[in-house]
Amino acid sequence: MVKRKLWSREELILAFNLYLKIPFGKIHHTAKEVIELSDLMKDRNPNAVSMRLSNFASVDPYHQERGIVGLKGGIKQVQPIWDEFHNNKEELIFESERILAEIQQTSIEKKYEMVLKGTDILEGKTKLREVKTRVNQNVFRQIVLANFNNKCAVTGFGNPDFLIASHIIPWSKDKENRLNPQNGLLLNNLHDKAFENGYLAIDKNLKILICNDFMKSEDSFIQNYFATYHKKEIIRPARFLPDVRFLERHIEERFIG
Repeated sequence: MVKRKLWSREELILAFNLYLKIPFGKIHHTAKEVIELSDLMKDRNPNAVSMRLSNFASVDPYHQERGIVGLKGGIKQVQPIWDEFHNNKEELIFESERILAEIQQTSIEKKYEMVLKGTDILEGKTKLREVKTRVNQNVFRQIVLANFNNKCAVTGFGNPDFLIASHIIPWSKDKENRLNPQNGLLLNNLHDKAFENGYLAIDKNLKILICNDFMKSEDSFIQNYFATYHKKEIIRPARFLPDVRFLERHIEERFIG
């Protein structure tokens, strides 16, 4: 009987990287993304990758609350990775992208060439910090896109070119939750700007709130693109629900009311 080779830390991190980037419904062995990662990993077939993704689902608090069991056999291996993500998202996300770039036979700099434009003039710790920030911001966007199935949480508009991974608590205001998926909303350009400037908010019940001035406005544009959504529920994300604490803080600090 051939003894199965234990997954390395790098392999587990790669699987977790994919788990964050795809909807729960696509973690099966026939999914394109699962097959692509399997091909890159070489020693792990699509079934093995899919099983590891299901292990991560087993330790995901969101699925636990829904009563979804997942596959529990590998929990002891994946739990430390999940805990590490919870405690230090910035480092683990960047490490996962570095490992992924390596098995893709490229580098972070080449893979994210457009994102990192201008960092070539930086040096040392300053450059590393800027590279890490931009790469992690890009991954945060990928996670938020997957979480909302590429649809604006307010309107359902689904063209990624017009969608922004918005932070409920701004990047500059909360370092600890910069990369927390529960601090993310997917909004189109217009409603992202409205959310940022307090014309739009979301309450603890995930209902959309539109400021009083807009609700009273007789402007047909404002009525069609804002007032019509008042008190309607956002399109619920696939996995990471917006943290109620962040939503309430946004209302307190930014919402015009």
